[in-house]
Amino acid sequence: MKLLCSLVLGLLVVCPALQAADDYDARLNAAKESLQKKRAAGSGFVEELEKQGRELLKDFPDKQDPYQMLVAVAQQSPPDKARAILKEINTDKAPAQVKSMAAGMLAQFEAIGKPLDIKYKAIDGREVNVPAMKGKVVLVDFWATWCGPCLAELPNVKAAYQKLHDKGFEIVGISFDKDKDALEKFVKKEEMTWPQYFDGKMWQNELGQKYGINSIPAMWLVGKDGNLVDMNARDGLVAKIEKELAK
Repeated sequence: MKLLCSLVLGLLVVCPALQAADDYDARLNAAKESLQKKRAAGSGFVEELEKQGRELLKDFPDKQDPYQMLVAVAQQSPPDKARAILKEINTDKAPAQVKSMAAGMLAQFEAIGKPLDIKYKAIDGREVNVPAMKGKVVLVDFWATWCGPCLAELPNVKAAYQKLHDKGFEIVGISFDKDKDALEKFVKKEEMTWPQYFDGKMWQNELGQKYGINSIPAMWLVGKDGNLVDMNARDGLVAKIEKELAK
C-alpha cells in the first residue's frame, strides 16, 4: 500500500517520490524474474541481462542496479565488447562505486598483452620481480586466507605447482589479508612455497588497486615472453599453463 504524503485541496495525494520508488522496485523485480527464467532455461542470460540493464538505465539513470547489470555483462563478454560497455558506463552519471569498478576493469583490459610491473619483497624476505621472470610461465594469484572461493581453489593451484614447477611454472601470491601473522601461519601449514605479497590493506591492497582487482580469487597468467595472456586462468588452469609452457 502506497504512503500518502500530503493534502491538496482536501484530497489525499500520493507522494511522487514514493510513487517513483515503487515504480523502480516493480521494474527491478520484473527484471530479476525475467533473468531467473533465462538462467533456468540455460541460454540467453547475458543477452537478457544487458537488455534489462539498458531498459532500467534509460528510465532510472540515477540507480546503481542497472549499471551493475552492465558491469556484469562486461565481465562475461569478449574483450572488445567489454571495453565498449565499460567506457559507456564510466561516465559522470554513474555512481562512484560503479565508476571505480568500470575504471578498474578497463585497466585490466589494458594490461592484456603487456608486462606486469609487479615487484615486491615477500613476507619471507625474497625479492620478487615479475618482469625479470621471462622464460617462465607465471601465475599471479590475487587471494586471501579469509576468502572461501580462494581456499576452494587452493588444491588446484597446489596441484598445478607440483606438476609443472619443474617445467618452468612459477606462482607469485598477492595476499589481501590484514593479519600478517595469520597469513604466515597459513602459508606454512599449507606448504605454499611460492612468495607472498602483503601490505595489510585488504581491499585497498596496493597491487590490487593498481590492477583494478575488485573480486578474488583473481588468477592472471603471464606467458614466457613476460606478457599477460589470461586474466581468468582459474578455469582450466593446468591446461592453460601447459599451453604456455609449450610455446
